[in-house]
Amino acid sequence: MSDTGGIHIPTLTSEFPVVSDDPHIDAPLRATVRRLSTLLGRTLADQHGQGLLDLVEDVRRQTKEAKRSGDAAEAQAIQKRLAELPHTQATELTRAFTEYFLLANAAEQLYRVRAIDENPTSESWIPRTVAEIHETLGAEALQQAVDSLDIELVFTAHPTEASRRAVLTKLRNVSDLLAEETEEGTPERRRQDRHLAELIEMLWQTDELRSTQPTPQDESRNALYYLRGIYRHTMPGLIDDLREELRAHGADLPERAVPLRFGTWMGGDRDGNPYVTADVTREVLGLQAEAAIDVSVQIVTDLIADLSESSTLIGEDDALQASIHADVEAGGSVDEEQQRMYAAEPFRLKLGAIRTKLEHTRERMRDGSAHVHGRDYLSADELLDDVQVVRDALSRHKGRRAADGAIAVALNLLAGIRLTLATLDVREHSEKHHDVLAAMFDRLGELDRPYGELSRAERGQVLGSELTSRRPMYGASLAEEDSILDDSTAGTYRVFTEIRNAHKRYGTDVIQTYIVSMTHGADDIFGVALLAREAGVIDLSSADDKRADLDFAPLLETVEELRHAGEILEELLSNPAYREIVRLRGDRQEIMLGYSDSNKESGVVTSQWEIHQAQRTLRDVAARHGVTLRLFHGRGGSVGRGGGPTYDAILAQPYGVLDGTIKFTEQGEVISDKYTLPVLARENLDLTIAAVLQATALHTEPRTTPEQLERFGAVMEHVSDAAFARYRTLADDPDLPEYFVTSTPVEQLGDLKIGSRPSKRTTSEKGLDGLRAIPWVFGWTQSRQIVPGWFGVGSGLKAAREVGFEDDLHEMLGSWHFFRTVISNIEMTLAKTDMDIAAHYVHSLVPENLWPLFERIREEYELSVAEVERLTGVLDLLDGQPILKRTLAVRDRYLDPINYMQVAMLQRFRAVAESGEEPSEELQRALLTTINGIAAGMKNTG
Repeated sequence: MSDTGGIHIPTLTSEFPVVSDDPHIDAPLRATVRRLSTLLGRTLADQHGQGLLDLVEDVRRQTKEAKRSGDAAEAQAIQKRLAELPHTQATELTRAFTEYFLLANAAEQLYRVRAIDENPTSESWIPRTVAEIHETLGAEALQQAVDSLDIELVFTAHPTEASRRAVLTKLRNVSDLLAEETEEGTPERRRQDRHLAELIEMLWQTDELRSTQPTPQDESRNALYYLRGIYRHTMPGLIDDLREELRAHGADLPERAVPLRFGTWMGGDRDGNPYVTADVTREVLGLQAEAAIDVSVQIVTDLIADLSESSTLIGEDDALQASIHADVEAGGSVDEEQQRMYAAEPFRLKLGAIRTKLEHTRERMRDGSAHVHGRDYLSADELLDDVQVVRDALSRHKGRRAADGAIAVALNLLAGIRLTLATLDVREHSEKHHDVLAAMFDRLGELDRPYGELSRAERGQVLGSELTSRRPMYGASLAEEDSILDDSTAGTYRVFTEIRNAHKRYGTDVIQTYIVSMTHGADDIFGVALLAREAGVIDLSSADDKRADLDFAPLLETVEELRHAGEILEELLSNPAYREIVRLRGDRQEIMLGYSDSNKESGVVTSQWEIHQAQRTLRDVAARHGVTLRLFHGRGGSVGRGGGPTYDAILAQPYGVLDGTIKFTEQGEVISDKYTLPVLARENLDLTIAAVLQATALHTEPRTTPEQLERFGAVMEHVSDAAFARYRTLADDPDLPEYFVTSTPVEQLGDLKIGSRPSKRTTSEKGLDGLRAIPWVFGWTQSRQIVPGWFGVGSGLKAAREVGFEDDLHEMLGSWHFFRTVISNIEMTLAKTDMDIAAHYVHSLVPENLWPLFERIREEYELSVAEVERLTGVLDLLDGQPILKRTLAVRDRYLDPINYMQVAMLQRFRAVAESGEEPSEELQRALLTTINGIAAGMKNTG
C-alpha cells in the first residue's frame, strides 16, 4: 500500500513469479512490478477516481482469499458482485486487471533479458553446442553440420494475438525504459517514473480493441515490423558471434551462407481466406520488397560510414576500379559529386553505387519497368556479387579483418534478406485445385467420364500421366478473360500466373513453396504441379533446358493422412516427371505436418504420436529415393496446436529426420513474446540454431537401443489407442457442438477483429469439422477448460499402466526425449486448466441437459492429473517446475475476476440476443475486453 498526494493507491500485487531461483533477480522483479502497479494505480485514480481503485483491490483480495480457502460461497459472492456491475464499470475493472497483466508481462520480459545477460557466454546455447559437437565428433563433422544448416522460421497470420501493435509498442517502450537501472529517491528514478507514468497513461487511453478488421496487407505490415527489427538489431550480432565461435573450433560459416532465414504466409495463405487474392499477393510482395530495400540500404550505409580506407595509403585495386568504371559507364549509379567526394576512397564510392542501385531496384519493382543491367539489380545474387567485389579488394590490400568482419556479416545478412526480406509461401486447399482441373479436363473431353467422378486412384493415374507429357493443355489461354474458367476457378489459377510474374520481378527465391492443405493423396500434388506447368512455373518439355521454380509441399493434417504419409511420398517420388521436379529442386522434398487439425480430430496424445511415427516413415522413404526430407512443422502457440518449448520440440524428433534443414511456423502472440525485445529474439534464434545443430550432428542414431525403441513404441501405441478412444467419446457426442458454443465465447472471437481470415472454412466441411483449429483452441482456453491440450491422456496412461506397462512408462519418461516432452507440455496445460472456473461457465451458461458433458471432461481431467502426477512422481502438478507453478498461481488471482466478468457479460449478451434486440455497444465492449484480458493473462491462447 502507498499513499500519494492524499489519494489511496493500492499496489495491485506484491507477489509475482520469478524467472529464476536467483534471489537477486526475484526481489528486483517483485519491486518492479509493485512500482508499475503503483503507477497504474495513479493513472486509474486520475482517470476514474478512488472508487475504481477500491473496487480493483477489493476484488483482488476477495479472489485471493476464495482461492486460498477453496470456499465456494466466497467465490459465489465475488461472482454475484461482478455480475451486478454496470457495463461501463465492468469494462473499467476488466481493463485494470488486463493492464496489470500487460505491465507485469513487460517486467517479466525485462528480467528474462537480465537473466540471459548474466548467464556466462560459455554456457549460452551456441557456444555450448558447438563445443559439444567439436569434442564429440571433431572439427570436420562440425563443419559438415554447419554447412547443412537451412532453418526457416515462418511468420503466419493466424489470429491469436489479441493485443494491438499500438499497445505492444508502448509495452516495448516500458521495457526499454526499465532497462536502465536507477536508484530509488534519485533524480534519475524520478525522471524515469515520470516517463513510465506518461506511457501508462497513454496505454490506458489507447483502445485495445480494433475498430476494423485487419486486411492481409495489415498482417504483412505487422510481420515486417518484427522482421525489420530482427535484421537490424538481432541478426548482425548472431552471425558475428556464430562465426567467431565456429572459428574457435576449427570451422567457419561459409560465405553468403544463410543458416537461418524467415518466411511468411501473410498475403499467400489462401486456405479459407477469400481476401487473399492474386492481386493481394502482388501487393504484399511489394510491401516486402520495400522493407527489404530499406534494410539493405541501411546495411550498406553502415558500411559506407565504416570503410573509409584511402587508396592513397593502401593503393588502388584493379578489380575494384574496373567495377566502379562499369558502374559509371552504366550511368545513374555514380554521379560526378560522388566521384569528387570519394576520389581517394574507392570502397565508399563502390558502396555508394550499390546503394544507388538498390534505390533504382526499388523504383523498378514499384513501377514494373524492365531491368537495366548495371543500373538496378535483377536478383539478390547481383547485389551480393557487388558486395563481394568490395570484400575481395579489402582482402587483397591488407584489410582482411574488415573483410572477414563487417563485410562478411553484411554478405550473410543480405543473402538472407534477398529482395523481399522473407520468402512468401502460398497455401491453398486441395479441393480448389481439383475444381480447376475438372474444368480443364472436362472441356478437353478426353476422359471417359467427368473428372469429378474419378476415384482418387484414377485421378492419380490421369494427372501423373499428364504430368509426364510435354504438351500444354491450355497454356497462356487459361489466364485470359474469356478462358474456360469461371470466377472461382480463375481466381485459383491466377495465383500461379502471379507466382510466375513475381519470379520475373523479384527472382525465383521470392516464392519457393506451394503448400497444399488437406492433402489426401499424391493426386493432390500432381494436380498442383500440372497447374504450375500450365502457368510456366515449371517446364519439363525441353531435354536441355528443364526448369522447376517451385516446391510442392503436401500438408498432412489428419490422422488418416499421417498414417499414409509414407505411401503418399512413395507414389510422388515414383512418378518420373515429379521425381524430375524434385531433382531440379535440389533433390529435396518439403512436407508440412499439421498439428492443429490432427489434435482436433484425435486428441493431443494420438496427434503427437502419429506425427512422430509419420516422421520416421517419411525419413525412410525419402532415404530410399535419395531425397533430402525437409519437414515443415505447423506449430501454434498452445500445446493443443503443437506448441511448447522450441528447443525440446526439435530434439524430440526421431533420429535421422533432421539433416540441417527444418521449417516451422511462428504464430500469433508467440511472435510478439519472442521477438519484441532484441535480447529475447536473439535467445530464441540462438536456441533454435543450437537445437538444429545438435540434432543434425549428434542425433543420427537412436538414443535408445533397438529393443527399447520397439518396446517404447508398443507402449506408446497402447497409450495412444486408449487416449484416442476416450477423446472420440467426447468428439463424437452429438451435443458437443452446442456445449462448446455455449460454454465458451467462441462466437465473439470474430468480433475482436484480430485476423483477416474467417474462423470457418469455406470448403465442404461443416459444423465443428468446418471450424478452424484456432478458434477451437481459443474458445476452450478462454473458459479455462483447455480440452485440446490434455483430454485423453489420463485414460491412455491408466490403460497402459493397468496392463503392466508402468515400469516402461517410467523408463520412457527418463530416457525417451519425445515422450518426456509430450508429458511435460501436457503437465503445463493441466496446470493452466481450472475446473472450478470452468464449472462456473458451464453452470451459468450451458443448458442443464448438457452438464453431463462437463462431468465427463472434469472426470478425465482429474484422471489425467492423477496419472501425470503418478508418472512424474510429484505430489502436485509442476512440483518439478516450481517457478512456473508459482507464476500460474499468482496469475490466477488476476485471471479469475476476468473470467467471472466474462461469464456475467456473456449472460447479458445472450439474454439481449434472445430477446431479438441488438446488444449495446457498451455491452459488446465489456465482453470483448474480457476476451482480451484473459488472452493477456494466459499468454499462449492459440
